[in-house]
Amino acid sequence: MRAAVRSGVLKQGYKMPPVRELAWQLGITPGTVARAYRLAAEEGLVETGVGRGTFVSGGLVTQDTAPESLLNDPEPGTVDFRGVRVPDVGQDKEIQRIMMLLARDTGRNYTDVPSAFTDQKAREAVVHWIGPDRAGRLSKDDVVLGFGAQNTVILALQTCLHGPSPVILTEELAYPGVRHASRLLRAQLIGIAMDDEGMRPDRLEEALRKHGGQVLLTFSEVHSPTTSRTSLQRRQEIAEIARRYQLQIIEDDSLCVTRPEAPSYRGICPERAWYVSSLSKSVSAAMRFGYVVCPRDQAAQARQVAQSSFYGLPQTSLDICAELIQSGVAETVRQKVEQVILERVRIAVNVLGQWEINWRPDVPFIWLKLPQGWRGSTFARACEAEGVRIKPSDEFALPDGHAPNAVRLGLNANVSKETFEKALRTMSRLLARPPANVDL
Repeated sequence: MRAAVRSGVLKQGYKMPPVRELAWQLGITPGTVARAYRLAAEEGLVETGVGRGTFVSGGLVTQDTAPESLLNDPEPGTVDFRGVRVPDVGQDKEIQRIMMLLARDTGRNYTDVPSAFTDQKAREAVVHWIGPDRAGRLSKDDVVLGFGAQNTVILALQTCLHGPSPVILTEELAYPGVRHASRLLRAQLIGIAMDDEGMRPDRLEEALRKHGGQVLLTFSEVHSPTTSRTSLQRRQEIAEIARRYQLQIIEDDSLCVTRPEAPSYRGICPERAWYVSSLSKSVSAAMRFGYVVCPRDQAAQARQVAQSSFYGLPQTSLDICAELIQSGVAETVRQKVEQVILERVRIAVNVLGQWEINWRPDVPFIWLKLPQGWRGSTFARACEAEGVRIKPSDEFALPDGHAPNAVRLGLNANVSKETFEKALRTMSRLLARPPANVDL
């Protein structure tokens, strides 16, 4: 198809045959033709329209609508439960104090590009921050730094993925950043069915047999949006499958603000697991400080990918974050953040406990399964009309996945308790009064 379009055999405006018709003509599966059409659309060779078909364009891909934003900017006069923001527990003053201390240190060099030597103290701080058990045995040489967890996940994916049609496996419901990352990397995203413990091992193995896959991107300690936690036994089962199928595991742990005892995948299978986290949900999102603990012998390759993308984090950010961790300030802030989350969860459960909710005392959001009569998007619009913004489940569904009848509520700790509780009671009142004309 590519050769025919570029050589002019297929002229601009030519309507391509429907997927099933072309599959029949060529004697191949419709899925193969559909993938070829999708790749051609990404290259700008064809354009597709719902109800119109697929036409040869030969031009660049353009989008009719603005891409979905990952940032949830607060809107005046509303209570924002869409995002998950770190609460303000006084970290601003501590960061400013550290900046002033660094400013008085005339021995620091803020002239040259950061390097493996100049970011060494920050990588040592990360090793100290993670602790001895969470990600297995590690040293500063296993750590590569990035601009927050999202950037660092993409860095790890760039290191792992190869070939013209890479495949990423992930939970059937996933943080929207997963879709953004796969789209940027031109990777196929395959959702794996879940239960109360997260990803099901049998469905993972089934997907690997059917689709193959190079990377499993997972959220085992705190899954967004469902709040589920994968047990140690389940993690060990999945790790064994990864070994059998030569699968790399990237674990995003950025939503975990506690100190879990169970080892991450990096602790279970250090030869093929990547452990990603950041300070964004536990200390400060403003610093954009993320990190990945790489599998054995893969840190050098990941560091080269990072240098090819952005050279390195700004030296000022490296110094501030290293001092935050090594001085103990970051741990003090984390403990305060954990207490604020616990308090907000308690309030939310007291107000919404009559409804079907998934919650944990250490997780800064809840998963609300809607009663009969409500759909996620309809309930979100009704809440927004009352000045409350929430995230319906379809924002977490994969492109070809199913969206359950539910919403996620980020427990915004940066509004007063009175405002917070009032917004929750507004939602409870709406839940009790579903619209009469909903198409069930």
